[in-house]
Amino acid sequence: KLVYDRVLFTTVMLLVGLGLVMVYSASAALVRGRGAAMNPFLVKQAAAAALGFLVMAAVMHVDYRKLRDRRVVYALVAGVLVLLVAVLFSPQLNATRRWFFIAGISVQPSELSKLALVPFLAFFIDRRRDAVNNREVLWPAAIVTGLLAGLILLQPDLGTAVLLVLTAGLMLFLAGLSWRFVLAGAAIALPVLYLLVISVPYRRARLFAFLEPERDPLGAGFQAMQSLIAVGSGGLLGLGPGNSLQKLYFLPHPESDFVFAIVAEELGMIGALAVVALFGVVLWRGLRAGWRSPDPFGRYLAWGFSSMLVMQALINISVAIALLPTKGIPLPFLSYGGSSLVVTMTICGVLLN
Repeated sequence: KLVYDRVLFTTVMLLVGLGLVMVYSASAALVRGRGAAMNPFLVKQAAAAALGFLVMAAVMHVDYRKLRDRRVVYALVAGVLVLLVAVLFSPQLNATRRWFFIAGISVQPSELSKLALVPFLAFFIDRRRDAVNNREVLWPAAIVTGLLAGLILLQPDLGTAVLLVLTAGLMLFLAGLSWRFVLAGAAIALPVLYLLVISVPYRRARLFAFLEPERDPLGAGFQAMQSLIAVGSGGLLGLGPGNSLQKLYFLPHPESDFVFAIVAEELGMIGALAVVALFGVVLWRGLRAGWRSPDPFGRYLAWGFSSMLVMQALINISVAIALLPTKGIPLPFLSYGGSSLVVTMTICGVLLN
């Protein structure tokens, strides 16, 4: 009889519950301004949480070794690539093409790329773990990661593309990738990243605003300044649940990109550190699951998924406290977004399995 990780399961449920509360609180002013009878943000997020729980429960009872099948791995990658190409022809929203809209429900294919990349890399590392520094592993890893990240860049979505590249690099490094390849990859990636930022006006403005946000507090530096005001206003214990002032049309996207700032404002430094600690538990139990896995495939699958979740959380939190330039990447479990929540809970189902 299988015994699931109760610590990880409890942590996931706590994060999902806190996410529902914070989405409701952060979106309250927006809902009131629209005169809606009920909070559509909460309704959609709760529906996504329910679906995510069902998927997580199902994945918990399916042996993760089924992902080691060549047909499953290639089907996942091929399916996601098709969706990433198709979404480029979808209607624009905020000057981006990231979502399919079906019967009032939005689906974000870039989130699904996480479910394809990690099993693919774990599959190749498992098959050729003694040749991780050879072309038999490096070329397939580079090609698939590059295709996924490149299509996501066309949407455009730089944050998710960078997250995929970082995850791939970390998985290969944990598998024994030589330092010379790590340094060579960094030497190539950093100039490319710099060009991707400098060549696009709004990204360049965000970079300069990150360096000196107070120089343009009502323009490019507005989001960073308002987020810092929210974080600082919370103090040690916070203003109390529902009492945020920055969500009253000061802080843009308080229910999604900057939900951590609202957490810090309403729950204070203690609440913010508690959220960080919960993600620390996710990382700990994910690494532990990988270390105790009976085969290398399960090890790299668990390490890849858990590190991806925590890296995404660190990027979002770093943006909220102005340690990184503003980037629209969601905070796992807490940010509003059905695709992100369902995919995140699916990942946790694999870790629990």
